[in-house]
Amino acid sequence: MEDQPTDSGDLTTGSGSGTDPGPVPKTKSEAKSEAKSEAEATASTTEPEAAADEPAVTDSETEVDTNTDSEPDTDTEAQAEPVLVAHRPPGRRVKILAAVGAVAVVAAAAFAGATAAPYLVDRAQVQVKLDIAGTAADAISTLWTYTPEDMEALPDRAAKYLGGDFQVEYRKYIDAIAAPNKQAQVSNNTQVLGAAVESMDANNASAIVYTNSVATSPVTKNIPSLRYLSYRLIMEKHGTRWLITQMDAITSLDLTPRL
Repeated sequence: MEDQPTDSGDLTTGSGSGTDPGPVPKTKSEAKSEAKSEAEATASTTEPEAAADEPAVTDSETEVDTNTDSEPDTDTEAQAEPVLVAHRPPGRRVKILAAVGAVAVVAAAAFAGATAAPYLVDRAQVQVKLDIAGTAADAISTLWTYTPEDMEALPDRAAKYLGGDFQVEYRKYIDAIAAPNKQAQVSNNTQVLGAAVESMDANNASAIVYTNSVATSPVTKNIPSLRYLSYRLIMEKHGTRWLITQMDAITSLDLTPRL
């Protein structure tokens, strides 16, 4: 057989009519169309997979979220509402303790009053004794302290300490010695050394006063006449004042120098 010419479309030479021809080359438009189709197919395949990866949101979960959002409001309302507690009356034990405490307070007050009463009485008596002793001391100092110039007014100065008949007797005594003492220029100064209450009741008292008396006169060249005297005073209460109704000399010690 004669050799046949080779087809211009063949890329290989040689015999072998049983061999499949190679793929037919595609045009540019066909290639673009095929690429577009593959891209769309790939996109449609990827979207269901992504959707499958995301968990489905059910109605129950939506309700839970809604309830969760509403829970803070419920808590706020619960906190705003006051909690009411039923009143419970005090028990028997509390009542007994309260009664015991009240009894203890009353007993303590009674004990304090009973203890303080004697103290207050004693304190009042001490104050009365101080008043009596002070009055007695002031009276003796006033009665026996004078100068030639003021001796005539001595009964008037001493009148506020004297009462009863003793006031009259004292005035008579001073009137009797006033003129001679004034003529001799006698001055007498009596200093109280101590005073004490001997006895006392509601309206009567007895006090003892110890004195140091010094008298001077130009007649005796002003040599002091020293005498230590003690007096017992009988006193009576008139209103708020204690007045001397009787005076007796208990002791008299004359220490005047003898020249």
